[in-house]
Amino acid sequence: MDGGAGGGRGARRGPDAPPALGAVLGYRVYARRWVFLLVLSLLNCSNAALWLSFAPVADIIAHHFVLSTEQINWLSLIYLVVSIPSGVVAIWVLDSVGLRWATITCAWLNFAGSIFRALPSLAIGIEDPFAFLMGGQSLCALVQTVVIFSPAKLAALWFPEHQRVTANMIGTMSNSLGILMANLLSPTLVKKEKDIPWMLGIYIIPAGLACLLATACLWDSVPPSPPSAGAARCSSERFLEGLKLLLHNRAYVTLAVCFGGGIGIFSGFLALLEQVLCVKGYSNEFAGLCGALFIIFGVLGALVLSLYVDQTKQFTEAVKIGYCLTSVVCVAFALVSQLQGQTLALATICSLLGLFGLSVVPIAMELAVECSFPVSEGAAAGLVVVLGQAAGALVVVLLTALSVRRAEPSTSTCQDGRGPLDWKVSLLLMAGLCALFSCCLTLFFHTRYRRLEAEAHVSRSIQDDVDHAPQPAATP
Repeated sequence: MDGGAGGGRGARRGPDAPPALGAVLGYRVYARRWVFLLVLSLLNCSNAALWLSFAPVADIIAHHFVLSTEQINWLSLIYLVVSIPSGVVAIWVLDSVGLRWATITCAWLNFAGSIFRALPSLAIGIEDPFAFLMGGQSLCALVQTVVIFSPAKLAALWFPEHQRVTANMIGTMSNSLGILMANLLSPTLVKKEKDIPWMLGIYIIPAGLACLLATACLWDSVPPSPPSAGAARCSSERFLEGLKLLLHNRAYVTLAVCFGGGIGIFSGFLALLEQVLCVKGYSNEFAGLCGALFIIFGVLGALVLSLYVDQTKQFTEAVKIGYCLTSVVCVAFALVSQLQGQTLALATICSLLGLFGLSVVPIAMELAVECSFPVSEGAAAGLVVVLGQAAGALVVVLLTALSVRRAEPSTSTCQDGRGPLDWKVSLLLMAGLCALFSCCLTLFFHTRYRRLEAEAHVSRSIQDDVDHAPQPAATP
């Protein structure tokens, strides 16, 4: 246990609040909140790595299992498709079953999926490897929505006000670290087709570790005492009522549509990055490096930005500025990626995409909770992600459909055994969508911070009660 009064929001509201106010309110934080965050982060990281583990070496995987490029894309796309129906179920699960059992169940599903998809390389005589690969990916896809929704709820239930954005950032960015692991590990491990079984086996290890820790180390869904006024008032609206409130909240709908679209663009960018770059002669290793730079700078930017927003509470300003800068860099990527020999420029652009775009994701999740309070954190953050996954599926399908094969010789390094693709129209559309969403968010999104206001009101009310309480008479 970390202590008593220091964790309460009331203890941090206003310079006149007495040091004992947190104790009066009964707010308390527990050290095991960090264990819960660690387990959830590891599970999130493992799940994201499994999602995109095939994408950086798509051409080699396709040749080894005799699959088409479209089938390889579906191994990533299945995550986005499954998340649309399962996302609504995940919101209900988090609010009804609780964080502990939801996390443990997802850890076992993730572990089972990692083993199932490795069977075509480990077992002999499997006639349809795609069925096993897709089956394993589908099991892992069922997990994704829960582990992406969970950081916002975990931060609200277990962490005090001044740590909420940072905790949400750690849980959310662990998903990005999993994508980083996939972009670095897959090209490193798979140089030839014989290396594929080794790669699939390696990805089982973090999934198994997350399963073990979740089963052994998670004891409670909620702490015995709340860490803040917001957690104390955690009697959120019921599931259907909460969804109705979200759909009638203009600010929330604007944020969900615009930022969900941005999440979809990022998903499409990561899923298709190797296929876009190999056409112009860039290696799988360089594509993996670009994906890694996107994640690294995104995580670093999220760390700095989360600490800043935790102190200033400037959620809206951070999200709007980051999104607008992202749209500018997205246009640059659409243009430069069509040129050969621009390794430095592409590496810089991917770094800036992560720094400006990925870094605002945890801030946007917290903003979704703030503008929709008292709707549950799982529903508020979850619906944004569901829309993002739906947008991601549409983006991947649309960009792939708009690409055309070129008959003329090229410097392509793609190893799928088919002619190179022209992604020019697809990438310009992606950049245009990013600019459209950022403009709509900047112009039409305005909101109050409802959760902060509610917590401030509770703290002021308790403070007034303490100040006006009768003082004991002095003994002569």
